[in-house]
Amino acid sequence: MLLAPLACAVFRAIFLWRYHTHAIPRRQLLTCFHYGFWWGMDFNAYVFLILLLCVSLPSAIFPSVRPFADGLRCALVTAYLGILYLAFIGKMIFYDHFHDTFNVTIHLGIHADKKNFADIFFHQHHGGLVLLGIPVYLAICVLAARALLMLPHLPYDMIAPPDGAARIACNVLCFVSAIVLFYWLRYGGTLNHRKKPEWDEVPPLVKEDAVLAKATIDDLIALELAWKKRVSDATRHSDDEARRYLAPILPENYPPHTDNPLPFFQQLAAGPRIARPSHIFFLLGESHAQAPLDPVYQRLGLMEASLRFRANPHTVSFPHFLSAGMISQPSLVSLLSGIYDADMELNENVSFWEGCLPSTLPIQLNKLGYRTEFWYGGGLNWGSLDHFVPKIGFDAWHAGPEICGADAPQTWLGVYDHIFLEEAAARIKASTEDGPVFHFLYTTSNHGPYHMPYEKYGFDLSRVMKDAPEVARRIAGDKKTRRRMASIWYADQALIRFAERMKQDFPDSLIIITGDHSFGALPYEYDVAKRREPTIREAVLTSFAMYHRELTPDMLPSKIGGHMNILPTLLELIAPQGFSYLSPFTPLTQPLSHVVTPYCWETEDTIGDFRSGEAQPLKITDGPLPTEHLVRFQEERDALCELTGWYVRHPELLEQR
Repeated sequence: MLLAPLACAVFRAIFLWRYHTHAIPRRQLLTCFHYGFWWGMDFNAYVFLILLLCVSLPSAIFPSVRPFADGLRCALVTAYLGILYLAFIGKMIFYDHFHDTFNVTIHLGIHADKKNFADIFFHQHHGGLVLLGIPVYLAICVLAARALLMLPHLPYDMIAPPDGAARIACNVLCFVSAIVLFYWLRYGGTLNHRKKPEWDEVPPLVKEDAVLAKATIDDLIALELAWKKRVSDATRHSDDEARRYLAPILPENYPPHTDNPLPFFQQLAAGPRIARPSHIFFLLGESHAQAPLDPVYQRLGLMEASLRFRANPHTVSFPHFLSAGMISQPSLVSLLSGIYDADMELNENVSFWEGCLPSTLPIQLNKLGYRTEFWYGGGLNWGSLDHFVPKIGFDAWHAGPEICGADAPQTWLGVYDHIFLEEAAARIKASTEDGPVFHFLYTTSNHGPYHMPYEKYGFDLSRVMKDAPEVARRIAGDKKTRRRMASIWYADQALIRFAERMKQDFPDSLIIITGDHSFGALPYEYDVAKRREPTIREAVLTSFAMYHRELTPDMLPSKIGGHMNILPTLLELIAPQGFSYLSPFTPLTQPLSHVVTPYCWETEDTIGDFRSGEAQPLKITDGPLPTEHLVRFQEERDALCELTGWYVRHPELLEQR
């Protein structure tokens, strides 16, 4: 089995020799190979399992198999090593063309011109030599396998009892130990599946180098990750097809054959509604959803801090606010990019590590003179933020474990919210940087498996749910649900405590609070809302509130909104008249007739889900709602996704910074 990770290490070294352009520090190189070895075991461990089940066990049970056992081992291992060779050659060719290891583009090859593939392979990538290398490589593999099999070994009969119950017990122990060993290898040197190596956990030391980070991924791992990702239809279209899809959202002055659509979404600010704030705080709370803020659930007391914050007459909040993504990554990336990520993972696309869209939030605030800083409670290797965040215009970036210390209490996602935000607040107050500053802060704690010591940080079920004693009594006996409820309360407390401190330290602050996506953890099973399932609205809406000492509700007259309306709203509130900015979306300073995301849509009276094709009345209720099959704004939805797809297909249009 050891031949498999050895071959992967050799291929990794060849890849780095071919594509790395500068010397790599020894510690960085060793970390790459160490992490790559354990991650590669996700596949390579199966060699051990297959040899155990197909050779070792039959040999132990049937003596007639033993003479053929080594030959069978040799054949199976060599076949697997041959697969590794083919995957490696494919990866090298793919990287040469796309400057990336295998990604979702491989799906597009199914319908590509196979003759063109063959021509490229043989005339551009020395295909003849590659094919001639196969028998030579396999011969080396056979010799290596036979050499290992010829090494002296200790016969099992010498260490196992000869017969009886002891022999059976020893056999069972060896078999069970072998299975445990398989899982230990497959999970990367641990039996805890949660700690299994994956892309987000690649050490920052390695991930700060783009080529080294890609080299860490064994070829079969890269193929698996690419194959599991859904290819957006927008990335399959030709430019002419894309222009037809874009038509519903394009301005009237859009030239029919332009090659760069985004500049035509230019808007001019009408003039400032509020005095220019010295500090802007954009707080993105993990799973900070709208449903716990609804009157139906307010008696649970889980969002008492947010309700206090929203009670200020200069805080404007929206009860019907759509997130830009159904999970964290697309929501965050969309908010920062100024266009929907639409599950195309712009942050993981190497092209967006090297260039950026002119519509990004920090770039447009830079033009207004703001210094921009990004704060994340977790490590910046998550979602390749260490590559993506600097490129989109932020002037500084901070990770929770770095600013709070490696020993700071943290979940598997990041430092506890209150510790992270307190440290961020202290550093912000102590900063001596001149000029106005924009701070984007993203928390992590409101996330499973909910193992934080919530009571230690102030959660008292009987006090929090004093207005719902029956629900509190039932939840008290359900540890899992109690922790979920405690997590909602704790995260909200930490978020609002930070906001209130910033209001006090910087009285002219503009503060935006929203969640990355909804949160399906409300205790429907306890009949809080007289039903057992959430409405569409409760399942998909996130929170939104904005504060400034001069802000009034009439400045934001819309009744509905979404994440992508925040950027133009912010600029319309503070930018001078005539300031030019890019956004395909309408600011909340104007009434909106509807909001469309890649996943959902809403009007003032209806909300729908593109994925299920279902729609319900947009209302807050403690009872069931009628559901109908209704899809609206499909063309607008497809156009918004097509806009993102255009820049995925045309990375040469990205700006170099």
